[in-house]
Amino acid sequence: MCHLVLSCTLLSWKTCWFHFLLSQCRHTNAIKTSKYNAFTFLPLNLFEQFQRIANAYFLILLLLQVIPAISSLSWFTTVVPLVLVLSVTAAKDATDDIVREVRCEPPNNRLDRFTGTLTNAGQKYSLDNNKILLRGCTLRNTEWCFGLVLFGGPETKLMQNCGKTTFKRTSIDRLMNVLVLCIFGFLAFMCMILAIGNRIWEQRWGSEFTAFLPRQDGVDTPFSSFLTFWSYVIILNTVVPISLYVSVEVIRLGNSFYIDWDRKMYHARSDTPAKARTTTLNEELGQIKYIFSDKTGTLTQNIMIFNKCSINGKSYGEVQMVTRKVDWSFNPLADHQFSFHDHSLVEAVKLENVEVHSFFRTLALCHTVMAEEKTEGELLYQAQSPDEGALVTAARNFGFVFRSRTPESVTIVEMGKERSYELLAILDFNNVRKRMSVIVRSPEGKLCLYCKGADTMVYERLDQSCTKLMDVTTEHLNEYAGEGLRTLALAYKDLDEEYFSRWKLRHHEASTALEDREDKLDLLYEEIEKDLVLLGATAIEDKLQDGVPQTIEQLAKADIKIWVLTGDKQETAENIGYSCNMLREEMNDIFIVSANNPDDVRQELSTMKPGAEEEAIFMPERTLGNKPKVVRDEEVNGEYGLVINGHSLAYALEHSMELLFLRTACLCKTVICCRVTPLQKAQVVELVKKYKQAVTLAIGDGANDVSMIKAAHIGVGISGQEGMQAVLSSDYSFAQFRFLERLLLVHGRWSYLRMCKFLRYFFYKNFTFTFVHFWYAFFCGFSAQTVYDEWFITLYNLVYTALPVLGMSLFDQDVNDMWSFQHPNLYVPGQLNQYFSKTAFFKCALHSVYSSVVLFFIPYAAMYDTVRDDGRDIADYQSFALLAQTCLVITVCIQVQYNTVNDWKHTSSLAMYFVVTFSMYSNGTHITFPASFPFIGTARNSLNQPNVWLTILLTSILCVLPVVAYRFLLIQLRPTINDKVGTLTNHMLRGLHSWIATLLVPTFDC
Repeated sequence: MCHLVLSCTLLSWKTCWFHFLLSQCRHTNAIKTSKYNAFTFLPLNLFEQFQRIANAYFLILLLLQVIPAISSLSWFTTVVPLVLVLSVTAAKDATDDIVREVRCEPPNNRLDRFTGTLTNAGQKYSLDNNKILLRGCTLRNTEWCFGLVLFGGPETKLMQNCGKTTFKRTSIDRLMNVLVLCIFGFLAFMCMILAIGNRIWEQRWGSEFTAFLPRQDGVDTPFSSFLTFWSYVIILNTVVPISLYVSVEVIRLGNSFYIDWDRKMYHARSDTPAKARTTTLNEELGQIKYIFSDKTGTLTQNIMIFNKCSINGKSYGEVQMVTRKVDWSFNPLADHQFSFHDHSLVEAVKLENVEVHSFFRTLALCHTVMAEEKTEGELLYQAQSPDEGALVTAARNFGFVFRSRTPESVTIVEMGKERSYELLAILDFNNVRKRMSVIVRSPEGKLCLYCKGADTMVYERLDQSCTKLMDVTTEHLNEYAGEGLRTLALAYKDLDEEYFSRWKLRHHEASTALEDREDKLDLLYEEIEKDLVLLGATAIEDKLQDGVPQTIEQLAKADIKIWVLTGDKQETAENIGYSCNMLREEMNDIFIVSANNPDDVRQELSTMKPGAEEEAIFMPERTLGNKPKVVRDEEVNGEYGLVINGHSLAYALEHSMELLFLRTACLCKTVICCRVTPLQKAQVVELVKKYKQAVTLAIGDGANDVSMIKAAHIGVGISGQEGMQAVLSSDYSFAQFRFLERLLLVHGRWSYLRMCKFLRYFFYKNFTFTFVHFWYAFFCGFSAQTVYDEWFITLYNLVYTALPVLGMSLFDQDVNDMWSFQHPNLYVPGQLNQYFSKTAFFKCALHSVYSSVVLFFIPYAAMYDTVRDDGRDIADYQSFALLAQTCLVITVCIQVQYNTVNDWKHTSSLAMYFVVTFSMYSNGTHITFPASFPFIGTARNSLNQPNVWLTILLTSILCVLPVVAYRFLLIQLRPTINDKVGTLTNHMLRGLHSWIATLLVPTFDC
């Protein structure tokens, strides 16, 4: 099978026609993007799953359980949950693999360049990126074509680019790995203690039981201790819960659906819902400290409107309050949706002002826009960027209409007259050049170069005669930038025919070179793009998106720092900063770093807070181990802003200065980096990730934001005017920047809070369950007998405590979304890891130790030498096991209810426990499976005794009482922000209820 069009190149660049070469396809051209097939799925998936420590651990346990000399538990207590976990994960992996789509192209992964030559009929032709059609591109205004397939299948550029996406893990995941290792160590410690206890017991009292419990041949006291160690590894395995990881994935999946289903994050105008493109990072959304944002298309709409211009030293576009819009009736090809108010510019065009005509002629010729004219006079422009579309549309309305193009010509209509210009060369725009030029020959045979680009780049190449005009134009540019407008400078140059002929030959040689082609072309471009004549400048308006200032203000109140990384010039970036409420007049100071050499950059960065030894800004080494040094958060009086341009940033990111830059930037409330490249965006994000213990988020809408989005802990893509590159590389996507507020302050905070509560509760219930086994070992001769029924052990995590934990983890809300917006500082505890940390984990473990002591010793003491009300003995093993496990289930359900704000939905879990218990301990199940259900009649014989229920009540109260007391004292003495907001909410609700009651209760005036 050979896919036809993955990439192709022009067979002849004098025609736009393509021919697909299909003959002699010896190798398949099919692209395989899936990880599995029907035969390899099971072995490969199991191999991947058992690379997880927990899964491999439980596989080893299963193998130990089939050894009778070691295990006192049946094999199904481990195999049932293990198979369930493996099956759920395998189903998820299979689904992900089925829906996976990756597509690409040739033996290198550079999408922005191609080097090659084509020899045809003795002629050598240059093949570059402009003559390559990548898969997914649309060829417009072409009825049919010839073409040549260059690469296919896995050799395509896009396939080469797909690579392996970096696996992002949350801080909780990283903490969990550390905690699981600690738990393994603690498990080994407990088993060692119990093994030693077995040896001591066997030496002192074991011989007394050999008469009716004879030892197996070859099993002496040391070997018995060795077997006991592994037996307790099996029994106490619940301290490392196998269901933890699958439960975490289910919770993350559920919280991802909430994002997808949120209608308040749906953009009706573009029919774009929010989308969680990953299910593994939800709780990290509740811990963001730094946001790195693009400007154009992210904070702004990326819908460009030609607003003002400067031509030959005169500024046009000022809007007076009473000025009516320009009437475009004089131009039959005008776009009547285009709005402009300055009539003087139209008059200058009609009066055939030479500079004005040259200005708009440049806009009509110097671009890569494609025109589509389905009906006479109805033009539709397809532009690579909204800027180009806006400029070509402006030229169109002012009488210079771009009509069509071929590879050799550009046809425009100048003031009603159609003229065709021979297109001799295109000097491409890129992020380094920041300008583009075209060389054309007019119908009269005149050669001319037209150039547009960033003012700094164009100014460097102007003729000395333009000095005065440049000064005036610079004033206009600064004025436009101060209004937040995007600016470009325009220039031209008349070319000598003889010089151009020589330059063209050298250009052909450079363009067909197979080595250093780009460098050679850059030198030729620099040579011809000099001594330019300045025409003027354009100013395009890119309005802010709805709700951007309010969103940024809310995020700032949540103590989230926002850094804007943009390619715009400094004045434009500053103006947008003020418009977005990132920069404010009441700030103590706004530092501008714009030096062009390292020493000056260092001095400007040191202005804010000089002094302090470099080592003093790091966290203490003892808290870090072998991790990289972490820059501490420093206190600063007042609010500051920092604006740094691309030249200075290049020096600031050097190794010798990066810490100074980071320290200065982190002291500021807002940081704006302007004139930055895509690489610099990613470098800034990496710098913060490297030296700050903080979670980062990058948000952008274009291909130039992809590196930044991938570098951050969380990447968010805006689906806007710049295509889908950013969205496809992101973890979350939506249509408007304002939705970021809801994503973080509502979904992120809820997800983090739910996950932390889940982990605390999960560890509590499993540790408590396991520690009861530990205490029981001291009363059963360290014989590795279980304290619970085997079926209870099997169903404890899967059934009895599953519903409470899922209900809490998917539905719990400490406050609703409205209160989350009204109190954005509720977000701060997540940044500080206050809800789950190593400290919280050890507190949970201590709580479990206390609860396990109560849950074992209170029932033990209550049943010791106790009889039923009919005089029969009740102190048997099965009755004690039932009492202990009943106390455990009730206690953990009360604990989870106390830690949530939901209603008493957990009673269903208790009901399920009693239903299953009475069913399994019934005569019917014992008669059907006598070996599997030995606890016949235990439930009905024990749970009908008042003293049993009194023991359950006493045990539950003693387990919960310290938690309630501690919580009460904490709220009174050291209330958290959640406590304060919760109290305020309760007061307001009580006041509302009282007001409603007064309305409903009639009053009588006697």
